[in-house]
Amino acid sequence: MRIGVLTSGGDCPGLNAVIRSVVHRAVVDHGDEVIGFRDGWKGLLECDYLKLDLDAVGGILARGGTILGSSRVQPSHLRDGVERARGHVQELGLDAIIPIGGEGTLKAARLLSDNGLPIVGVPKTIDNDIAVTDVTFGFDTAVGVATEALDRLKTTAESHQRVLVVEVMGRHTGWIALHSGMAAGAHAVVVPERPFDIEELARKVGERFEAGKRFAIVVAAEGAKPKAGSMEFDEGGKDVYGHERFAGIARQLSLELEHRLGKEARPVILGHVQRGGTPTAYDRVLATRFGWHAVEAVHRGEFGKMTALRGTDIVMVSLAEAVETLKTVPEDRYTEAECVL
Repeated sequence: MRIGVLTSGGDCPGLNAVIRSVVHRAVVDHGDEVIGFRDGWKGLLECDYLKLDLDAVGGILARGGTILGSSRVQPSHLRDGVERARGHVQELGLDAIIPIGGEGTLKAARLLSDNGLPIVGVPKTIDNDIAVTDVTFGFDTAVGVATEALDRLKTTAESHQRVLVVEVMGRHTGWIALHSGMAAGAHAVVVPERPFDIEELARKVGERFEAGKRFAIVVAAEGAKPKAGSMEFDEGGKDVYGHERFAGIARQLSLELEHRLGKEARPVILGHVQRGGTPTAYDRVLATRFGWHAVEAVHRGEFGKMTALRGTDIVMVSLAEAVETLKTVPEDRYTEAECVL
C-alpha cells in the first residue's frame, strides 16, 4: 500500500513520534511506502511531499515540533480544493491518508472523508479538548511545562510580594489551566467554561494578603472571560480562519487586580513554550500507539475513523463523532479543585 501522512494546525509535542510510528509499522511490518505532505493540508492541495523511509524518521522520537511542518488552511480553500485533493491522491496512487491534528484538522478530515477520500485520523492537541478520546498526546507535556513555570514563578512572586497572573493556552477549554494550577498549588484558576466573578477573585486574592501571605498566583486560560459587565474587557477580534484573537486576559486581569487590591500585579504569558520542546515519555508512548493503530486501521479499510484512547485501549471512532463537540471541563472537576472560580 501507499500511505500519505500530514500534520496540520498548531504544532504539538509527540507529532514526530506518530510520524515515526506510522513509517515503522507501515514500512517494516507491511512493506508499504509512506510519503509525507509538507505543511499540512497545504501540502496535499499543492502536491508538495517527500518520501518517508526509516532514514527519514531516524532520531525523531524525542524531538518536538514536526519534521513535515504545519500550517493552517482557510476552510473555504479546503472546501474548494476537494477535487484537487482527490486528483492528487489518484495521481500519487495513495491508498490512504493519515492526517494528524486537532479539532480543525479533524473537521477537514471528515470533509474529505465524506467526499470519498480514504482517511484515518490521529487526534493531537495540547488543549485535550477532543471529546471521543480520554486524552490526546501533547497535553501531558504542556501541563508539565506550565507546572514547572508556575513552580518557578512562585519564588519570584514571593520575593517581590506580587500577584502574578499566568496565562496558559486553552481557547475554549481549561484543561491545561486546571491541571497545572492544581499541580502547582495556584491560588486561583479561571477557565473558559465558567465566566469568573472579578469581585470574588479579588476577594480571594485579597484574603491571602490579609492573612499575612506575601504573594498570589492566578492561572488564567487564554480564553477565560469575566461575567458580562463585571469589568472592562477587550474581547479581541477574529483571524482569517475564524479563530478568536484574544486581547490578553493576563494583562487585563493584572491591571484590574492591581487597581482593586492596591498590590503590584504582573502578567506572565507562557504562550508557545507550552507547545515546544521534548515530549514526555507518556506522550511519546501514546503517540506511538496512535500511529501503530492508524496503520492497522488503514489495512483493515476502516476509513472515516480516527484513533482514540479509551481507558488503556486504543479504539477506532468515527470522524463525525470526533468533531461533534469539544470536551470541556465538567462541573464536578471544579468542585475537586477549590482554586477554580
